Amino acid sequence: MTNYSSYPRFLVSVDCVVFGFEDGKLKVLTHKRPYEPGEGELSLIGGFVERDENLEMAARRLLLNFTGLDDVYIQQIAAFGDVERDPGERVISIVYSVLINIKWYDEELAQKYNAEWINVDELPQLCFDHNEMVEKARKILGESIKETPVAGYLLPRYFTISNLQSLHEAVLRQEIDKRNFRRSLSEKSYIHATNLIDKMSSRRGATLYEFDL
Repeated sequence: MTNYSSYPRFLVSVDCVVFGFEDGKLKVLTHKRPYEPGEGELSLIGGFVERDENLEMAARRLLLNFTGLDDVYIQQIAAFGDVERDPGERVISIVYSVLINIKWYDEELAQKYNAEWINVDELPQLCFDHNEMVEKARKILGESIKETPVAGYLLPRYFTISNLQSLHEAVLRQEIDKRNFRRSLSEKSYIHATNLIDKMSSRRGATLYEFDL
């Protein structure tokens, strides 16, 4: 039998890169870290894994506490384990990318946890290696958004093509030709036009679309 006691033990945490989309900007949810090391610094949503939890259970528990949401898109994307990444202790962090509609976020919880949404393109220095986590999550989101319906978790149920293009541009950090974008969407089986019209964005009105999620 293996003698596990002869091996070093580490702490395991989960950190969640929670993305939202608002006013044409891709945003990430942060809060002020309430304890040392790094007390008062901006941090991602995270915490330690309990003995009776698997990794995703821990991530969902933390997300529920911080956002009030228990039905969200969540994807494990990486593990960060540099020896000196956390000055308090040896901690291995499992990172999750989370996509939510900002309008569903509980504002009372935001005040309770000193949380705020920050434009990813204007993200200040976060604690530890959290900026690297955000960049990793954004890169993976950029790859996914081209070929899967994940954009549907960041947008309202019904949206215009302009709304969707704006989201793609925010995630990918580049302008997209409107004609090419519309052409590419015609090849996607998971997005379709509805009979609804958005009359707020233009005089003629724009067709509203939805995803098959």
